Order: sequence, then C-alpha cells, then structure tokens
Amino acid sequence: MKSLKFKYTILYVNNVADTFKFFEEAFGFKQKMLHESGDYGELDTGDTTLSFSSLELMNNIGKNPAQVNPASPTFEIAFETSDVPAVLARALAAGAKLVQDAEDMPWGQTTAYVLDNNGFLIELCTPVSA
Repeated sequence: MKSLKFKYTILYVNNVADTFKFFEEAFGFKQKMLHESGDYGELDTGDTTLSFSSLELMNNIGKNPAQVNPASPTFEIAFETSDVPAVLARALAAGAKLVQDAEDMPWGQTTAYVLDNNGFLIELCTPVSA
C-alpha cells in the first residue's frame, strides 16, 4: 500500500476573501491561491495547507454543511509559535474573539484560544517542552 500524507483541511465559510483578509491580519498567512470564482482558496501555512470553501459552493454540490457553532465547537485548528502572547494580541487586534487568554499548562506548553471571523476555534500554542 502506498503511504498517505495529510495534505489539507478545508473549512466552509460564508466568504473566502473576507476569511483570507482576517487570517492575513491576524496571523500573517498569505494567500497561496484563490479560484477565479472566489469560492475556494488556500493559504500558505507551511507543510499542511489550510483551505476554505464557500458554504454556497458546498450547498450547490449537495454537501450541505452545518453552520459553525462557536458555543459548541467540534474541532480546533492550532498554530504553533514561540510567542503566544504576541500572536494573541495580533489576532485580537484583527478582530478575533478571546476564548482563553495565554496560560502556561502543566505539560510545559503555553496555550491561548480565539475564535476567528467565522467562529472557528483556533489554538495558539508553543511547542510542548520536555
């Protein structure tokens, strides 16, 4: 069997361009590509691609995804950094909503949580120390 590689995650959003603007202002990620329709695009986030597709497109092709429920998230995405407080401040200035301020965890990691402009839960974290 051929080996598999985790390639990308696609989040369904109301507006891909608005989401790109938020992610650039909040986290510094640049647009990798945006389809001419504006319904699909990818950010340059490193080895794994973070992609966005419009809810309208997904509904049009019969996928019918649920709306994000910030009060009851079903997953999170995490961005690793050596300076959680600085990234948190930048994200909040760009309009992210604070869920948890930066905290030092007993397992040797600093974490903070925000909601993006769509309501997705995002963890900001340092690498886990030994």
